[in-house]
Amino acid sequence: MSTDQPGSAAVEAPVAHASTTTNIALIASFAALVAVCSIIAIPVAAVPVPITLQTFAVLLAGAVLGARRGALAVLLYLAVGFAGLPIFAQGVGGPATFGRPTLGFLLAFPVAAFVVGLLVERFRARSWVLSTGLIAAAGVVGSLVIYAVGIPVLAARVGLTLQEAAVGNLVFVPFDAVKLALAAIVAASIHRAFPDLLGTRREPAAP
Repeated sequence: MSTDQPGSAAVEAPVAHASTTTNIALIASFAALVAVCSIIAIPVAAVPVPITLQTFAVLLAGAVLGARRGALAVLLYLAVGFAGLPIFAQGVGGPATFGRPTLGFLLAFPVAAFVVGLLVERFRARSWVLSTGLIAAAGVVGSLVIYAVGIPVLAARVGLTLQEAAVGNLVFVPFDAVKLALAAIVAASIHRAFPDLLGTRREPAAP
């Protein structure tokens, strides 16, 4: 039988996973958060895409819940919106959403949440400061995923070149940076308060 040795490396050890009821509640709560963060929409003259807090909630869902649950939360939000509830930016919902220039950004949201959650699950730190930095880095990757899908769809829908759409999207970058930083701070604080939320914790490795 192995015993822990001083100085042994820390590894990720499984802990008891949250119950199905808890997981459903978390997924539903974050889906609702994304919907709430879509209510306030500030129009932008350069492109037909408003400024909202959606990306904050999407990145936060992935960072807090992890890849699978984070993506499921955003997928639930999309499913309810596509079904007809007006919970997308500017009070839009239903099948008509598929014809809007923002469709690419919406479709990229669950992918971004999954990517952010996956990175946060793989790279974790005990220090709050380091954890915040790692989550912020994961959020940068998630934001690039959103841009990579959203900008080409935007360009195709409004008749812009890819370069023109990318330049127009630059107006969002400062706002997205602030939202990303806030999401990283909030997520790191939540994980500090609830260290087993992602389902793993660091334990000393057995020799």
